[in-house]
Amino acid sequence: MRTLILLCFVAGLTACASRAPDISVDASKYDVLIERDRWGIPHIHGKTDADTAFGFAYAQAEDGWELIEETLPFYRGESARYNGKDAAPADYMIQWLGVRGWVNAGYEDQISPEARALVQAYTDGLNHFAAKHPHRVTRDILPVTTTDIITGFVVRHLLFYGFDGSVKEVMGPERAREVSRLVADLGLSDTPIGSNAIAVSPSATDDGATRLMINSHQPTDGPVAWYEAHISSDEGLDIMGGTFPGSPLISLGFNHDIAWGVTVNKPDLVDIFVLEINPDNENQYRLDGQWLDLEVSEASLRVKLWGPFYWTVKREIYRSEHGPVMKTDHGTYAFRFGGQNEIRQVDQWYALNRARTFDEWYAAMAQHRFASFNFVFADKEGTIAFVHNSLTPLREPGYDWNQYLPGDRSDLIWDSYLPFQQLPQVVRPKHGYVASTNQTPFQVAIADDNPDPSVFSPSDGYQTRMTNRADRALELFAALRPISAEDFWTIKHDKAYAVSSRAGHYIRAAIAAELTDALPHHLQAQTLLSQWDLVADIQSREAALGVCVIRAEWRAEQDGVAPPEAGGVLQTCADELLEVSGRIDPLWGEVNRHTRGLVNVPIGGGPDTLRAIYGTGYEENGYLTNIAGDGLYYLVAWDAEQNLSVQGVHHYGSATMLEDSVHYADQAEDFAAERLHPPLFDAKERAAEGNVRSYRP
Repeated sequence: MRTLILLCFVAGLTACASRAPDISVDASKYDVLIERDRWGIPHIHGKTDADTAFGFAYAQAEDGWELIEETLPFYRGESARYNGKDAAPADYMIQWLGVRGWVNAGYEDQISPEARALVQAYTDGLNHFAAKHPHRVTRDILPVTTTDIITGFVVRHLLFYGFDGSVKEVMGPERAREVSRLVADLGLSDTPIGSNAIAVSPSATDDGATRLMINSHQPTDGPVAWYEAHISSDEGLDIMGGTFPGSPLISLGFNHDIAWGVTVNKPDLVDIFVLEINPDNENQYRLDGQWLDLEVSEASLRVKLWGPFYWTVKREIYRSEHGPVMKTDHGTYAFRFGGQNEIRQVDQWYALNRARTFDEWYAAMAQHRFASFNFVFADKEGTIAFVHNSLTPLREPGYDWNQYLPGDRSDLIWDSYLPFQQLPQVVRPKHGYVASTNQTPFQVAIADDNPDPSVFSPSDGYQTRMTNRADRALELFAALRPISAEDFWTIKHDKAYAVSSRAGHYIRAAIAAELTDALPHHLQAQTLLSQWDLVADIQSREAALGVCVIRAEWRAEQDGVAPPEAGGVLQTCADELLEVSGRIDPLWGEVNRHTRGLVNVPIGGGPDTLRAIYGTGYEENGYLTNIAGDGLYYLVAWDAEQNLSVQGVHHYGSATMLEDSVHYADQAEDFAAERLHPPLFDAKERAAEGNVRSYRP
């Protein structure tokens, strides 16, 4: 053994077992009760908010410790230690960003004492679970720390608006964009994403009700799949909805008085500067006519090789006045981005979770600590609102900020954001309707209820795209208004592509295309497509072909490139269907499936429909498996007398990682069949349903 250790040392390898850390927690100081309803959903009540956070952590760990554990190395920049060399670039990015440094430097001074108590209690809950269930944890990953939790908030925000895409672009084989100079006319950024949140006020409903659809799209599995819970305390906290494992708070949901949904937005929040490097000193850059030294530090990447053996790789990290710097064969680039050095997201989520009125919710939003996200709000008073939230930089006018920027001018290094009140917003629209489906923030409502794009600077970088979901939702609202409860359910589960949408135009292009080297089944496919009503219903015999064609256009937009020629795509889709299914017109329900454990059932909908279903694996399985889109979703309403009613469903079940649990897939068939149920927000409702289990962690 001594020889092995010596050999490993000489080779630069590490092979040693660490002593199990002390993760003991005095659980008796937390007064909290966990109640599981008939669906296994945890309803956690504490004497204080911190007590609740302790119990919330324990409940999340019971259902999905493995997901929480999976994210910890990533947030620490240590994924390669567990997952091998393929994870090393992500580790370098985390260490290069320096997020944990921001957190450690600002935790005591920037985050409120109340939020720090909440986060500490949450980490205590995770560590307490780990101590009680050692068979489910990797001991050398412990303890979970408050730095881990806060870093998770920060990194998730950056990744949701696509910061990593800018890093990948710069790491490409050649310079991807021009360096901007002064220009006369600028365009807006145009980036694709997904999720739905729609609200209607009493003026737009047939019964004076206020309605809200909470329908954020996420992967069906993994660390950012929705986890459903209800948290409350004697201090007034009382909120139910969805969150991600590793978070002590609810991300979207409802209480008795208010509710909100969240959709991803991707305004232009990343600026890349091209640095001029001193030819006599590779670690100096020019700024305002002077050569300044790059700040140099070191990333330490511990990479798993095999078994207990690791290789530690050292890589230099550089920073300039702009931010982190990346050296490549085609230049040296500095990054500045929305959310840089911002660690107070937890305080804002905490304020949102405690809000009970529109004014309280809006004040929480005005803390303005989230880098991105659209929010759609509704309350029992009939107020509805849309906020295109972003940390939009206040940039020097006259430059095309969609291009790279010259790095030698300090006046281009912005240090403030557009004030929250000046972001695109719609509050109490007179037409009674707002819909956020990841489209431009200037077309979320009807006519003059929309924000006026002319009052915003082109350098703000807002999106200009429309999604099919946006086109279709506005189309349905116009056709169905005033909106009944049944109409609202119909809008949520609509499976059609709007004739006026990009998808509709692309389908018509495929129908009209002159096919090259067409075989009989290609011509049959073109005829079949011409008969499609653009609805991805499980009984449709045209949808498998149509959705295949549309997917090519949708993927091209995701990549920011022009779609391929529609006729060629049609022929390829016909070939694939014939090979895998034996025919070009299989039922969509045979092709599009929702699977979980022993459940394998047909599901309607498709990419960018309001019933959003994104499938993969056709070649391997002979059918598409739902992997993203609709997950946990709710239809929330207050009637004319302000009585709350909620219907919802989870795509799988509350036991996210426990295959032997009855709650691993107990909602999967209901989800596919669009059968919603009350979320059992009130204790009396839970008791009436039976099968309730209460315990203290």
